[in-house]
Amino acid sequence: MHLDFEVVDLQAAVVHALELGARESGHQPQENVRVMLDPAGHPFCLYMDSSNS
Repeated sequence: MHLDFEVVDLQAAVVHALELGARESGHQPQENVRVMLDPAGHPFCLYMDSSNS
């Protein structure tokens, strides 16, 4: 299962995920998306709706 989380502030969401033990993936496909890996290495995405920016 892959989870995508829509966030209001992408940078703040990345910082929060990092504080909780996630890390950023080496592959970042888009400016408004951050691929993250949980502590076990499972990917998930944080994204901002580009139509709202």
